[in-house]
Amino acid sequence: MSTIPCTQPGCTGQVLDGYCDVCGSPAAAGVVSASAVAGAAPVVSATSAATQPAGLAPSPSAVSRASNRLPSSPLGSARANGGTHVTRRLGTSSTRLRGARLGAGLTTVPPVPAVDAAAAIMVDPQVPEDRRSCPNCGAPVGRSREGHPGRTEGFCPQCRAPYSFTPKLQPGELVGGQYEVVGALAHGGLGWIYAARDKNVSDRWVVLKGLLNSGDPDALAAAIAERQFLAQVEHPLIVEIYNFVTHRDAGYIVMEYVGGTSLKALLKARMRAAGGRYDPIPVDQAIAYLVEILPAFQYLHDLGLLFCDFKPDNIIQVGDAVKLIDLGGVRRADDLDSPIYGTVGYQAPEVPTVGASVASDIFTIGRTLAVLAMELRGYQSTYVASFPPVEDTPLFQRHDSLYRLLVKACAPEPADRFATADELRVQLLGVLREVVAERAGSGAATHSASSLLFDVPSAAGETLDWRQLPALRVDDGDPMSGWLRTVSVEEPEARLAVLARAPEPSAEVLLATARTALQASRFDLVDRAVTTLLTEDPWEWRAVWLSGLAALAQDDPATARSAFNAVYGQVPGELAPKLALALACELSGEADVAESLYTTCARTDANYTAPAAFGLARIHTARHDLDGAIAALDLVSPTSRAFPQARRLRAGLLAGSGRGLPALAEAMGSIDAVSVDPADRFGLTATVLGLALKEVIDHGERPDVLIDGIPARERALRAGLESAYRHLAGVTESRAERVRLVDSANRTRPWTTW
Repeated sequence: MSTIPCTQPGCTGQVLDGYCDVCGSPAAAGVVSASAVAGAAPVVSATSAATQPAGLAPSPSAVSRASNRLPSSPLGSARANGGTHVTRRLGTSSTRLRGARLGAGLTTVPPVPAVDAAAAIMVDPQVPEDRRSCPNCGAPVGRSREGHPGRTEGFCPQCRAPYSFTPKLQPGELVGGQYEVVGALAHGGLGWIYAARDKNVSDRWVVLKGLLNSGDPDALAAAIAERQFLAQVEHPLIVEIYNFVTHRDAGYIVMEYVGGTSLKALLKARMRAAGGRYDPIPVDQAIAYLVEILPAFQYLHDLGLLFCDFKPDNIIQVGDAVKLIDLGGVRRADDLDSPIYGTVGYQAPEVPTVGASVASDIFTIGRTLAVLAMELRGYQSTYVASFPPVEDTPLFQRHDSLYRLLVKACAPEPADRFATADELRVQLLGVLREVVAERAGSGAATHSASSLLFDVPSAAGETLDWRQLPALRVDDGDPMSGWLRTVSVEEPEARLAVLARAPEPSAEVLLATARTALQASRFDLVDRAVTTLLTEDPWEWRAVWLSGLAALAQDDPATARSAFNAVYGQVPGELAPKLALALACELSGEADVAESLYTTCARTDANYTAPAAFGLARIHTARHDLDGAIAALDLVSPTSRAFPQARRLRAGLLAGSGRGLPALAEAMGSIDAVSVDPADRFGLTATVLGLALKEVIDHGERPDVLIDGIPARERALRAGLESAYRHLAGVTESRAERVRLVDSANRTRPWTTW
């Protein structure tokens, strides 16, 4: 039977029922899914560990080097509450972020073997006393007293509600006339969870989970009818709901059996292996889990459903695939009456007062990632809705982008969080790329990735300014994006006149106006466009990006730094804001922060290596650290168009280093087999040979040292220097300069002996 491959870059899955069976992304427009057997789980290749050259120092962990301590321009609720009329997020078309799969093959997550249902059944199903709580008020119940074990059934002493921790279903019972109970698997918030055999479908394993205990048949029927929408949820990353049945006075959800291990169980296993010490999941693997499961959240949100109670318990790993389980807390987004299930430490702070939302689901995802990747002490008390300070958290010190992402995902104001699961996933992939690059070593990036938000930087030389920073990509979802493609006028003033007559002043038109005004040095128009954008939408970070460019153009690096820092916080997985912030920090005296950001750019994406390497070279040169500057320039790949300039600059630094003949020899070796402008080559050769000649005259000959193939003997160096002067005179346009060079050649040439 024919299958249709997933169109997402790097994905090996097949489209099944409209969604990829590996990454969960929706089928591309116009693609009809095939009824095919689900493909194999994704095979993620390991990133080879690169050797660690001297080019980049290990990522700094000192808090003083982290950009999060810098001031940021106000964005989002901070701006909205500062006087503008906007009180809710409008959203800036994050639909273009949908379904992007950029992180395939970035890291490896160890596979987890499947667990046979028969082996998972509890031999003696009991709930430990320390986990027995009243289902009504949460008070401790069923605890030991005076040496007597606690009762498994009774009434809560606080609210008098009945409780029971005894399994209601026994092996052999037939539930709903179809499902034969085999045993208990676990105890959850709604009671026991059972494994059963479906007698109507080849004895397949299923899971029975209690839905409602009630003596009122009408209430039970209404509850089951209310949850029937769960049976319509079909996604390869979400456990399947087969049926709803009643048995005696209770209702049960019949679910697919997923024979895997929850991330909570994996955390517990790691703790046991570490002798009781909390051992978090490696950060790259923790991110990979969330990257894989986020399409399931987007699917639910697209259906108008909210998961509500997400935590490590709800992700199951089977082999090298993951699945979202336990849909008991799922509710419709417009449901204002049903109870909301949540867990302290994961639930968003606004849920008890304003209810659940997509933003509250995003909050739970961020909290889950934090718990997986670090020992978040006090996450259910002191830091129930916040994170510990950066200076007290090594993970945040090592991974600034991850910290920024978590802060945004778990922002106190719902509108300040990521607008969609897709938006979060795209940024999380960028953070994962940085984490993996740091783990692989401190060498330069060998691969590049395309951003959905920014073009690649155009810088190819040793300097960097606002014109060479990455340009914003046009959002195709903007109503005027098509019209903008018809505007072919390039001259800034004429283009501004055309943009002023746009049929609609959309966000993209205003952004184009600001960029064009910037090129024309019309900073008043830039400010006007930026202010209009931020007045309409205080979360429009693209406007702040342009204000940062305008600040650089006006030699105001401190203001630019604040602007780019704010953009970094909004899109923490993007490298463009980091490169821009590095430049602003370099110009404003924050060299340590600039070095850290340049380092991240250089080793994460090959498109950013050259401008970042030149930036590192400038910083090390200003510190009189020649070795650091040379190592930074060595990061530029021979395949880069910036390579000749990097080698020329390297040669110049070595030539002026004062380190003697070996350094001069290395200087000339730097431009071997490199295409360099003849005038530059002959000029450098003359400079180096002149310095070598002086070195030989002052300190003696070194015939073992070859400088541009010339042994370090006085006579040979004089002959080489004479030749360099004459070649340089041949490519010099100024007559006076030619005469001077020829005179220098005549003075330098070795004496003729008869």
